[in-house]
Amino acid sequence: MMQYVKDLTHGSIRGQLVRLALPVMGSSFVQMAYSFTDMAWVGSLGSKSVAAIGAVGVLTWTSNSLALINKVGAEVNVSQCIGAQRMDKAQAYASHNLTLALLISVVWTTLIWTCAVPLIGIFGMESDVTQLSVEYLRVVSTAFPFIFMSAAFTGIYNASGHTQVPFYVNGIGLALNMLLDPLFILGFGMGTLGAAWATWISQVTVCLMFFYVLMRRRRLFERFRILVPLRLPYVPLIFKVGLPVALLNIFFSLISLFMGRTASAEGGYLGVMTLTAGGQLEAIAWYTSQGFSTALSTFVAQNYAAGCTERIRKAFKMTLGITAAIGAGCTALFYGGGEWIFSLITSEPDAYRAGGLFLKIDSYSMIFMMLEITTQGVFYGTGRTVPPALVSITGNVLRIPLALLLGHWGWGIAGVWWAVSMSSILKGCVLFGWLVLRRHVLLTGSTLRPRSGLLS
Repeated sequence: MMQYVKDLTHGSIRGQLVRLALPVMGSSFVQMAYSFTDMAWVGSLGSKSVAAIGAVGVLTWTSNSLALINKVGAEVNVSQCIGAQRMDKAQAYASHNLTLALLISVVWTTLIWTCAVPLIGIFGMESDVTQLSVEYLRVVSTAFPFIFMSAAFTGIYNASGHTQVPFYVNGIGLALNMLLDPLFILGFGMGTLGAAWATWISQVTVCLMFFYVLMRRRRLFERFRILVPLRLPYVPLIFKVGLPVALLNIFFSLISLFMGRTASAEGGYLGVMTLTAGGQLEAIAWYTSQGFSTALSTFVAQNYAAGCTERIRKAFKMTLGITAAIGAGCTALFYGGGEWIFSLITSEPDAYRAGGLFLKIDSYSMIFMMLEITTQGVFYGTGRTVPPALVSITGNVLRIPLALLLGHWGWGIAGVWWAVSMSSILKGCVLFGWLVLRRHVLLTGSTLRPRSGLLS
């Protein structure tokens, strides 16, 4: 069965990392483009429609975070089984992740649909805007089962070394979404609901394409079943690996909400604009390094199970060198050209000067952010997702008291930006230090063994 997957335990390390990372980066940018496309076309309907979709953003972020349970669960467990030459177990983990993704998504969709009104009511918007948000959320929520399944499919293909498949499939989905948005929103006069249905059709199409590719075009497993009866020890090990990553992202979205309120209190609408727009600019660097981190995770998982210790060490050093170079480039660009970058977004002097200050302060943390993300890849590959989650959640939570303290000391809006930057520096140092202290378990030794129970 190994001819269906890529064996990463032999061959050029650098070449394998780059070939794995580039499609993952492309897939990440495709996902970013979905929200940009919807927002661009909805913007023509007016600020109320934009606010309606924006209010749903936190809930869709939370939903995508929950989908990481099975995406990461597949990436780690399936790839470790492949590295150990246990394709029967790899197939079982793939099927269990897909089954769990469907079950979790159905429960989550039911909850969101039932509680849509009180959830949107939290934002305290006008009644007509609230109604638009509720209608949009209920349509989009019915696509969650397909989104969760697609995330699990992505994890399976990443684990097998075929990261280009999710990139191609998601790219087709984006193209379809870009065609349907103007047709439904303006052509059919459906307004905000047009954007919801365009997203729904695109996500369903993506899921069906994954199903077709896995079952017909590029079969990774023989006699593969999408849905199976859930059995031990698969389910607990999937949650053990995937749940910490999901919680990490959920907490990050909640912290971002509070930081947005703090930025508004210190800098008004310019503070909120700077935080949101600056976050999108920072995300470009984040997604680039995340592509290499995901590639490293898959590489480490296969070689960890195969006991190829030296290849893990070399891969980590190579990946760290690449991401450090990316971080250094972002540091130079953000420090020296922050105002110019923001002037491409807005022509208001006060706005691009505020944005320039954010990027200048944020530039100090770029290399440390790369350090954290790269180190995550090693932990994830060995199935230890709890340490990165603990470090990230703790560091992000610290942003709140730090921002309040610096604001109390009279730092103003700059104190909020320094809270973000300093916490990123802290997270990178702590997680890397954790890796160094645990290197005898993670990166050294003549024989590495998968986590207890994985192959039993």
